[in-house]
Amino acid sequence: MNILAWIVLGLIAGAIAKAIDPGARGGGLLGTMLLGIVGAFVGGSLYTFLTTGALAITSTGFSLGGILVAVLGAIIFSFIWNRVAGRSAI
Repeated sequence: MNILAWIVLGLIAGAIAKAIDPGARGGGLLGTMLLGIVGAFVGGSLYTFLTTGALAITSTGFSLGGILVAVLGAIIFSFIWNRVAGRSAI
């Protein structure tokens, strides 16, 4: 995937993840984009592990299913980040 597709995927997935789990995070446009991109890697890796049993760092493609997996990955990453940083998820 080229860089423009990563930016668009990151913005879409990050915005949806922030809407579903608003929490107390800032970051603006750049933070939203990075959350979506990291979510694409987390979700893609978990999807690959659950379907093949192999642990590999993969990402999702730019499709409806890829956006869904990236959103789920972003929510999982956000939850883990809040636990590690000691912030409340409520």
